[in-house]
Amino acid sequence: MTSRPSDPVLLVEDTRSLASLYETFLKKAGFAVECAYDARTAVALFERVQPRIILLDLVLPDRDGLEVLREIHARDPAAKVVVITANGSINRAVEAMREGAFDFLVKPFDERRLIGAVQNAVTLVAQESEQGSAPVRGGEEPEEGGAFQGFIGRSEAMRQIYAMVKNIARSTATVFITGESGTGKEVCAQAIHGLSVRRAGPFVPINCGAIPRDLLESELFGHLKGSFTGAVADKRGAAAVADGGTLFLDEICEMDLALQTKLLRFLQTSMIQPVGATEAHKVDVRIVCATNRDPGAEVRAGRFREDLYYRLHVVPIHLPPLRDRGQDVIDIAEVLLRRFAQEEGRRFTGLSDAARARFRTYSWPGNVRELQNVLRNVVVLHDGEYVVPEMLPRDFEAQTPRLAGTGVGAAPKPLQDEVDSNPDHALQALVGTSLADLERSFIEATIEACDGSIPKAARLLDVSPSTLYRKRGAWERGAG
Repeated sequence: MTSRPSDPVLLVEDTRSLASLYETFLKKAGFAVECAYDARTAVALFERVQPRIILLDLVLPDRDGLEVLREIHARDPAAKVVVITANGSINRAVEAMREGAFDFLVKPFDERRLIGAVQNAVTLVAQESEQGSAPVRGGEEPEEGGAFQGFIGRSEAMRQIYAMVKNIARSTATVFITGESGTGKEVCAQAIHGLSVRRAGPFVPINCGAIPRDLLESELFGHLKGSFTGAVADKRGAAAVADGGTLFLDEICEMDLALQTKLLRFLQTSMIQPVGATEAHKVDVRIVCATNRDPGAEVRAGRFREDLYYRLHVVPIHLPPLRDRGQDVIDIAEVLLRRFAQEEGRRFTGLSDAARARFRTYSWPGNVRELQNVLRNVVVLHDGEYVVPEMLPRDFEAQTPRLAGTGVGAAPKPLQDEVDSNPDHALQALVGTSLADLERSFIEATIEACDGSIPKAARLLDVSPSTLYRKRGAWERGAG
């Protein structure tokens, strides 16, 4: 959709040189523009012109920009406000999103980002006009039963997540989702896409930890036939497939440093160059990424580029673990139980009171994914109207060893026994051992304690299985 001259954009920016530059960009794209350099003029112009699209700097000489945002929305809840903030004030932009801002721009931004944000706002205004619908507000209740865009649960923690997703979805900003394994990071990414103006476009997930390092660039950016051994045909990469939609980069912290450099270049230019190609071409994608690690710690450890982190970590969302969601564990369990029972032809309708008590007190280190596995096991092996504790897997409480009273995985038993029985001797034995050797010894001992199961050891260590496979492969190559 293109804007008509009768669809004015109100530009509120107190730095006149920047206002002139933004006005030039907007007029070049075909937008009519009204400029204001302070809050008083902005409010007066808003009342007189009644624009549906407003570009609003959050730092104004006579009033706080957030106050102006609230006043605009009080007068016209359907107005789309794109706030402008400085690079060091991302928290202010996130606060503005919670207040109902449509999108935000972080200075310095280029012409493409400016026009893209305004065009998305114009598109949504047109859609709402055609459908006669009210704008989506962040405080709306989830559906009956606590369902929301693939999530289940009505705890206060999740209500905050739902509200944030609704606000963020309207934006074009990059989203960085964190949370333990199994908390629903891909569900969150799909919800953001499904509520965005890009929902008619593709949602393309790519797991950076599940693809071998030497193939990830090809999976992400594509390749030409003959560009490397095994490239028997041209291949479109995930970034090209996601053109016009959303690219979800799961386990982003598993990405090799060399490829991180190329990803940063892509984020800065929107240009992709398939492996073996001599020319690059532009795509239009929104980036949503996720990790079960602490990205800040990965930056400090030198495993993740700091400049890429700040480019991606624009709007953060942290998903709470299942153990912090109270009654949600029962709501999720009974929805999954009925679904699995229908698939397997069983009679289950719910959990017994005793089973509910067990589910509430268990720490669920694997979160919703572990809950799914437990219930699938019950439904496959048993039948009845209610799930009772006797039906739960025999090792239910011991599937993942825990340190008492904490959410931290315990040390492998041989090492833990040594520390418990003679801590001074154990610590002396570690002196002179390299960090790399300690890591290898601990990982190998953990895998042994898990009966050789790498996926189980990965859950205990809170890493992806691909990380352990990759490390063991490197150790084997080094020994060879």
